Amino acid sequence: MTKSLIRNVVTLGGWTLLSRGAGFARDILMANYLGAGAVSDAFFVAQSLPNMFRRFFAEGAFNQAFVPMFAKKVEAGEDAQGFAQEAFNGMAWLLVVFTILGTVAMPSLVWAMASGFAGDERFDLAVIYGRIGFSYILFISLVALVSGVLVTKGRFTEAGFVPVLMNLAFIAAMWLADWQGWNMGMTLAWTLPLTGVMQFGFVWFSARAAGHTFTLGWPRWSADLKRLAIIAGPAILAGGVVQINLLVGRQVASHTEGAVTWLSFADRLYQLPLGVVGIAIGTALLPDLSRRLRAGDAEGGRASLNRGAEFALALTIPAAVALVVIALPLVQVLFQRGAFGSDDAANTALALAAYGLGLPAFVLHKVFQPLYYAREDTRSPFRYALWSMVVNLAFAVGMMPVIGFMAAALATTVSGWVMVWQLWRGSRTMGPEAHFDARFRARIWRIVAAALVMGFVLWAAALLLGPALDAARWRWLALGALVASGIISYFGFGTLIGAFRLAEFRSALRRKRA
Repeated sequence: MTKSLIRNVVTLGGWTLLSRGAGFARDILMANYLGAGAVSDAFFVAQSLPNMFRRFFAEGAFNQAFVPMFAKKVEAGEDAQGFAQEAFNGMAWLLVVFTILGTVAMPSLVWAMASGFAGDERFDLAVIYGRIGFSYILFISLVALVSGVLVTKGRFTEAGFVPVLMNLAFIAAMWLADWQGWNMGMTLAWTLPLTGVMQFGFVWFSARAAGHTFTLGWPRWSADLKRLAIIAGPAILAGGVVQINLLVGRQVASHTEGAVTWLSFADRLYQLPLGVVGIAIGTALLPDLSRRLRAGDAEGGRASLNRGAEFALALTIPAAVALVVIALPLVQVLFQRGAFGSDDAANTALALAAYGLGLPAFVLHKVFQPLYYAREDTRSPFRYALWSMVVNLAFAVGMMPVIGFMAAALATTVSGWVMVWQLWRGSRTMGPEAHFDARFRARIWRIVAAALVMGFVLWAAALLLGPALDAARWRWLALGALVASGIISYFGFGTLIGAFRLAEFRSALRRKRA
């Protein structure tokens, strides 16, 4: 059963990897066309508004309550379709009202997100872009709910393909804007809600093929919907705390022109391993744990948690080391061109290294949180998130006069590790499924040792390949050689000392049979 879990993670992670690859192409084009100036800062803030509230309403909160309840109804043979339809109606009407209010109040939202924009052109641009794109929250939140249904039904490929559509749409829009001479900022702003419509259409038809049809109707305040609201309430509040942390970071960055863009591009890079591994682990682990706990299978739950954590950390610890050691070469090769200069690359690399230090923490969030949500305990993560918010706020504001925009990135990492410690400590009172087994404890230190060896190899290889990395003609080939040296050294040494077995990765990569 744990092999099935890992294969589901690999399926989601594979599609996420494809999406991130398309996302890199999108970001390279954005850096080339926009650089790090007023238009890029304004667009990133405008884009972050619906995405922030999406995580508040859907992926980070509502779905954490919805998926366990839906999974249990599927397992028990109850009316899962009726429950999903009720949740769909309730969320849809709530978001229609919220979209209208947010569009009207856009100047206030932009000021709350980036008060440093006030008094210059970035503020007016962010308001315009924000009003155009804010309806994205309606579509993408419904996409998250329907994707939860697909994942619970085992349709991981359909759920995983959704993010790819957005990146492909942005790439096509920028090429078209460049060809036709359109205003690039306005083109990007209008593309955002269009991608929401595309993504919703895709998951709607996928769910219909899986036997779940959703139609818009008036919400009915049933017992199930009331219970969902009670469970989701603390999770929504916890999601709000996480978004406040992001808000603090944007506020700190908004006082330095270009800093919002630097942090955004750094965020894109560290989101690659986080999305491919961490989010995929959390998405696949939650319904699996929910079913096992309902069936009283504590040992099976423990195996799922341990193998999921082991698999996640075996990939994200070396990724974290790489993001710290070769941050500058990565940013230079990927983004430094056109309007994106060397100073922009250096500042983005600093932020990337700071985020890299917190990458294992962000992944462990996704491992530990399902332990709580599978028990329908959303209050404990909320309390922990509050303390994490306090740490983030104190660090970001306190260190801003000392290290400037870097305070935002480091505050995110510090508060992330505080959150992990709280989640781990709170899980000590749970059953055996919440505890690490002997295999995990034996392998984790070997994984760390292999990652450190890889870090030394990357550092040495970066010195040797320095001239090639600086040469426009050879930079992509040099970066490929640099990354290859890290992969070979990590998996080679890791296999030698027993950090993992390559056969396990090959087994996980085999396509899951029906």
